[in-house]
Amino acid sequence: MKLKYLLLAAAFACPVSAYAEDATPAKDGQSETAATQTAQPTKRAFTTGVARGRDLLDSAISTSALDEAEIEKFAPRSVSEIFRNIPGMRSEAYAGEGYSSISIRGLPIALGGAKFLQLQEDGMPVLEFGDIGFGQADQFLRADLTLSQVQAIRGGSASTFSSNSPGGVINLISKTGEEQGGAVELTTGLDYETYRMDFDYGGKLSDSVRFNVGGFYRQGEGPRATGYDAYKGGQLKFNITKTFDGGYIRLYAKFLDDKSPNYSQTPLRVTGTNADPHYANVAGFDARSDTMYSRYLPSNISMNENNQLTRYDYTDGMHSKVKSVGGEAQFELGEWTINERFRYSDISGAFRGTFLAPSLTGPASVVMGIWGGPGATLSYANGPNAGQVIANPSTLNGNGLVSSTTLFDADLNDLSNVTNDFRASRVWDLAGGKLTTTVGFYKAGQTIDTTWHFSSVFQEVKGGGEAAMLNLTSAGGVPLTQNGFYGFASSFFGNTRRNIYDVNYSVNAPYASLNYHAGKLAIGGSIRYDFGTARGQVFGADLGGGRKGLTSYDVNGDGVISAAETRVAIYPLTTPAPVNYDYDYLSYSLGVNYRIAEQLSVFGRYSRGGRANADRILYSNFISPTDGSLVRKDAAYDPVTQAEGGLKFRGQDAELYVTGFWAKTKEHNIGLDRSYRAYGVELEGSIKKGPFRLNAGATYTKAKITADALVAATVGNVPKHQADLIFQATPQFETERFTIGANFVGTTSSYAGDNNALKLPGYTLVNGFAQYRLTDRVQLTVNANNLFNKLAIIDAQDTSLPATGIVQARVANGRTVSASVRFDF
Repeated sequence: MKLKYLLLAAAFACPVSAYAEDATPAKDGQSETAATQTAQPTKRAFTTGVARGRDLLDSAISTSALDEAEIEKFAPRSVSEIFRNIPGMRSEAYAGEGYSSISIRGLPIALGGAKFLQLQEDGMPVLEFGDIGFGQADQFLRADLTLSQVQAIRGGSASTFSSNSPGGVINLISKTGEEQGGAVELTTGLDYETYRMDFDYGGKLSDSVRFNVGGFYRQGEGPRATGYDAYKGGQLKFNITKTFDGGYIRLYAKFLDDKSPNYSQTPLRVTGTNADPHYANVAGFDARSDTMYSRYLPSNISMNENNQLTRYDYTDGMHSKVKSVGGEAQFELGEWTINERFRYSDISGAFRGTFLAPSLTGPASVVMGIWGGPGATLSYANGPNAGQVIANPSTLNGNGLVSSTTLFDADLNDLSNVTNDFRASRVWDLAGGKLTTTVGFYKAGQTIDTTWHFSSVFQEVKGGGEAAMLNLTSAGGVPLTQNGFYGFASSFFGNTRRNIYDVNYSVNAPYASLNYHAGKLAIGGSIRYDFGTARGQVFGADLGGGRKGLTSYDVNGDGVISAAETRVAIYPLTTPAPVNYDYDYLSYSLGVNYRIAEQLSVFGRYSRGGRANADRILYSNFISPTDGSLVRKDAAYDPVTQAEGGLKFRGQDAELYVTGFWAKTKEHNIGLDRSYRAYGVELEGSIKKGPFRLNAGATYTKAKITADALVAATVGNVPKHQADLIFQATPQFETERFTIGANFVGTTSSYAGDNNALKLPGYTLVNGFAQYRLTDRVQLTVNANNLFNKLAIIDAQDTSLPATGIVQARVANGRTVSASVRFDF
């Protein structure tokens, strides 16, 4: 039936970027993206995170670009799996279509998301802050056939040409109809359930008007077993461009409504030592292809933002909804080139995931002893064995494990943002060279309106999407759970984090740059002044002051208060805490580039940027719960200082870019007040000989914690998850009719925690691809993600070897093989 719908949709479907320094504007009204795509190889321009497009060998920046054709070969199952192919980028792609931890060049990842890195779509931020709790920027991005290119800039001028992006910018650039025609692609999983249709079409409506429209729809269980269709939804994008002498006007829109699971922790068995651990799957549960989502975990029951009992559909997973409209224009005003960009995005959704508490998920005897006391018993709360007592919990499912699962459940009521970027540039002839001046003003508003309503359940550890919920009864026969719920609160970690956020952030940033290019030498500098406000209120017992967070409530309406019903979390709605503070910081960047020869240049750059802190410092000692002011002024933003220098070579058949870097940063976060330092070297290159081509990159980093106001013992340690070496390589062999190759992504070992105890082993993931072109317009593709089914451990909740021998870990998806057919027309 699903395949029939997919084919029907296919039949129905058949009938830019942010700017480089010192260059001539795009001609004939093209966007700078189009100008980049049509440029000759020796004059390639880069247009993201800089002032105006210019050949990379004349620019003092570190950049990478991935084209649509190359991205398709990586077999990415999410945008974060695309990002891990960018040198210098640490993209922990385990969670599915969002909620990935992403960082760059040794900058820390404390609580997930993309804090020091900004994710953009067509030159504008997806969210102003990339690490919003349960609403991170990559959750609202999807790659489909409308994607033309992914550009990334690391450090450098990203600090001054975008707000809140001191580490860099990743920009997903859409097609805008430069080429007449389109494509339809049908994809299905060969060893997992997915059915997907992508389409794209663009072209000219007249000599001066062009358009592009496309998107995707998909449905299926997905790469891991959940027991239901965990993936369901799609995206539609449209843009139209009017060109004229000296410029263009473009309008665009995007609609995204997509549900996907969040692959969080799963139990793994660990033996050995902290320094040399050995990880393995537990019996009956494969961490690569199973998940704690289950057909027997259909819903969460909890109080909503009005303290009314509500049932939440847990099959929603990460539900991402975006409705955005925007426009951009470029035109000449005398000697000046004017650029204007605007976008409004109505963003909302939900996050429903599972969190396994460390040391509280493990052998049944341990879990029963902690929560039920001596002599406690277990029984099935639902599923085919509902009501049956588990006589021997130590042999349950062959692994004897019970999961104390916290249902991380949040409504993303409103994450809307509005952004506007206006800039003007002029090129002056000066002393035999060209001086480019740019001035601009950026203004944005970001809403964070979310409601967190966690609950606590017991589950068996069983694969196939068939894990039933469990009931716990005391030795005296007293039920301690209700239908598998131990509490309608975060009972497994102190009944905390029952929060409502209702805050609005404003961002204002005037900026300017000067760049002088004469002969082989280019010198430039830019400056940006960010200032903004945080206004609103938050609710939660974590704020203290006598605020009540628990109550008793007759959840099932039987007139009797059970033990579980005494653990019902509520919001202290009558005692909100205000949020009311201002912030400001200055960013600057200075760079010099020298073109030694046509194929070779060297550069150096020194920059200072900042990242304004948003919801991650609320409910902390940095904000006064009385008047909402900053208790610590320095917590309003976190500065990042960077230096980089390198060499760029671009020959006829080979390219090589080598960059040394140094960075230091401060970070304020929930339970965190710390400083870091990192340095290293980054390599990126390619070679092409006949039908053979190799693209490769590697980043060597040495990082350490230099100060910690809360946990002094971490000073001198390596930040968690920071490996010495990360790398990627894509060799391929291409003829007129077929292409075959592989994509290697890997990392050396790192630590699970900042205490530098438990090691996470290094790994290499191999993704294979084969393409066969039946005709010029029909192509068959087979992709294999994690071809050798590697157990790649990306994160562990436990930071030291647990006595139970069970860790709660996040791992990469196991092998998934898909096949697609693409029709171009």
